[in-house]
Amino acid sequence: MRILTRYVAKAYLRMLGLCLGSFVTIYLVVDFMEKIGRFTRTGASWQHLALFFITKIPEMVNDSAPLAVLMATLLTLGAFSLSSELTAMRSCGVSLVRISAPILAISLMMSLVVLMLGEFVIPKSYAQRLYIQEVLIQKKSPSMYFRQHNIWYREGETVLRASLFEPSQNQLKGVTLWEMQPKTGLPLRRADATLGQLGTGGWTFKEVTVRDFRDGEVTGTRKYPELALPLKLKPADLKVLGKYSDSMTLRQLSRYCKKIQAGGYDATRYITQFHSRISLPFGCAVMAFLGIPFALRGGRSSGIAFGVGLSIGVGFLYVIINSVIISVGQVGLLPPMVAAWATNFIFLAAGGWLALTIDN
Repeated sequence: MRILTRYVAKAYLRMLGLCLGSFVTIYLVVDFMEKIGRFTRTGASWQHLALFFITKIPEMVNDSAPLAVLMATLLTLGAFSLSSELTAMRSCGVSLVRISAPILAISLMMSLVVLMLGEFVIPKSYAQRLYIQEVLIQKKSPSMYFRQHNIWYREGETVLRASLFEPSQNQLKGVTLWEMQPKTGLPLRRADATLGQLGTGGWTFKEVTVRDFRDGEVTGTRKYPELALPLKLKPADLKVLGKYSDSMTLRQLSRYCKKIQAGGYDATRYITQFHSRISLPFGCAVMAFLGIPFALRGGRSSGIAFGVGLSIGVGFLYVIINSVIISVGQVGLLPPMVAAWATNFIFLAAGGWLALTIDN
């Protein structure tokens, strides 16, 4: 049995490496052809172009892994059927569960690898790739690369909005601060400033116009050349606001969700993304579980064309269904955890139903 397990595992790993390498290569070539014209017009060097595409490989592996697992499962078992090895194994009393066990184990390990990539590698490679694209290739200044637009921040009953954050100078530009009534939520005071500067003593705002309100109407206006306000806002908080969820680790995304909720805002969108970041890697194991009964039902007809066509079709179906359900979860029509895991359970149930129709 150990010999058989090693034989199946070895054949599956070879096919998985071939499929994953093929998908990443196709992905790389298509992305290269799409971007090379635009990048070369900016006068980018070949070294920077090479670094850009190298730093994108972890994301390509992450995106291609479920489809590669499904195709490798179909092609491996299809090859066993075509060479009559599957028939020989079953005639020796080896069950389909035993034959499939190495494939399922490897696909589960692949899911864990993809999860680790998303947590430890992709956030760093994403940041490096963005810097290479914006600064080294497109020749933008570092401040343009790091700047944040339309910032919103809430601290107690104070709400801040800024049009731009310059991290190199620790400055906020185009600032509006609202001081709200605790119970009614009506404005008590509004301060408009052209610039906010973070110093050792906190935030100092310049060219400030302060308007007082009562019952929603302005009761007085004052102007100050400078005005210091006791805000706890840090530059690190502003930089986090500009990140996409894909560029955050799970811990960073979890902290960001808590920060949004603490500010009184709806974090459903980001909570759904947090759970989907955990559920999507396990799509590899689900694809293997679904692919096994498909390949076994196909028998000797499970050739290369069958495996390639079916894996691409099922892969696209998985992506479409998952995107729709995740979008529904992000707007709050489904609980975040349900939306994140629903697609996996749907395809897992389909694989279970197909498995029940196969004679063991």
